[in-house]
Parts: sequence; C-alpha cells; structure tokens
Amino acid sequence: MNIILTVAVIFICFAFLLAAAAAAVRAFQITLFKKNAPILPEKFTVTAHTGCLGTEPNTVGSMQKGAKAGADIVEFDLNFGANNEPVLSHGAPESNAVRLNEAFKFLSEHKNIKANVDVKSTLNLGAVRKLAEEYGVTEQLFFTGVFAEDVSAVERSCPQIPFYLNYSVNSHDNDDIAYLSHIIETVQNCGAIGINIHYKGASKRLVEAFHSEGLLVSLWTVNGKLALCRSLTLCPDNITTKRPERLRSLLEKSYSEKI
Repeated sequence: MNIILTVAVIFICFAFLLAAAAAAVRAFQITLFKKNAPILPEKFTVTAHTGCLGTEPNTVGSMQKGAKAGADIVEFDLNFGANNEPVLSHGAPESNAVRLNEAFKFLSEHKNIKANVDVKSTLNLGAVRKLAEEYGVTEQLFFTGVFAEDVSAVERSCPQIPFYLNYSVNSHDNDDIAYLSHIIETVQNCGAIGINIHYKGASKRLVEAFHSEGLLVSLWTVNGKLALCRSLTLCPDNITTKRPERLRSLLEKSYSEKI
C-alpha cells in the first residue's frame, strides 16, 4: 500500500513539474514575442467570433459584446428558417433563431463595425442582399464559409458583397511554392478577396505568397494567448477569435509603437 501511495505521489509531483515547465515555456515565448513583435498589415482587423466571451452564439448580444471588447468585425452564421427567411444559426434553425434583420439593425446603428457573415446555406441569398440594401449595411459585410461549390450562388445573388474562399490547407505542404501557387490560382479564378483558413494550416510563406498577389489571409479561430502570438507573427490580415479582448490587449502592448 505504501509503495502504491509513493508512486502516486511521485506521479503527481512529476505531472505538476511538467505543467509548471510548460507554463514557463509559454510565458517565455509570449515575452519573446512582445519584444520582437512583427509589423502587421496596415488594415489588420480583429474579428469577434460568434459566442465570444461566453455569450450565446448567433445573438445580437454576442455582437455587442465583441464590439465592446474592441473587435473591428463581428461574426455570425447565416442560415435559413421557415419560409426561407434569413436567420442566425450554425445548424438547422430553431423557431427562436435571431432574424437577420435584427443583426443588420445593429450594424446600421454601428457604422464603424463590419460583419463577417459565415455562410452555412446559400438557399436564399437574394433575401440577404435585399435586407442589406434596406438597412444600408452592404458595405459593412463580407462572406466567409464560401467553398468552391458556393461561389456561383454568392456571385449571382450578392455580387456587391465580397467574400473569402474557405480552404482546407494541408499544413505539411503550406511552405511548398507549387502547392501555394495552385491555391492562389483557385482563389483568383473564383473572384475571392482572399482565403479563410484554420490558423494551424497557415505559414509565413503562405501569407507572403498571398500578399504578393494582392490577396488577403484570414485565420480562424485563434483563442489561446500563445496561439494568438504565433498567429500574429505570420502577419495575416485578420484573426478571428472568441477572445477579442485578449487579442486587442496583445496588439496594444506589442504594436502601439508600430501601427
């Protein structure tokens, strides 16, 4: 019994030491980042992912919270409910889903805020265009969640709203010039303003290759402080996060003299 207890104590102590060492390494890396902060694109933006800061996803409250936390852009999911009405919903909409006009009303009252409309369905994009025109928010919008098969519907129904192409980048090839050239050609051919990718699929070379062609790079969804620091070193044009206040704090502390 004593042997078992001793082994358990040793194991717990070892686990504690490993956790402490990992925390120390993270702290050192963050400190190093702050001392050598890269210069971001002039129009770099912070996007508050829907459900940011513990709010209910796809609600006006989530948009308000993100904006108050210093986000330049608020994100929400676009879907279609009963009678193909545009609503905010990630999956199949429930009867109490927030209507798109409520989100657009918020934007019309906050002209300094843009919206990343994450397209989950292209069923009735024409209604989205009409609502945007009605509330005067067309220039505040852009689409993400647009895959190759969605491009024609987006361009046909909402030609005035720019969009990023969502793409699953192979992290093993994200430094390969031929591979990157293929992705760039795909983005250019579909008329997108850039690429929207998971941050783990990004690389410095990918960002530089896109920028050399005048294309934008948006990363999603980066929440941890160290992950945010690492993503910032890639110098993308946008980072989407559920912790906009954390990202804004890093920017103010690290980039105040460079922006």
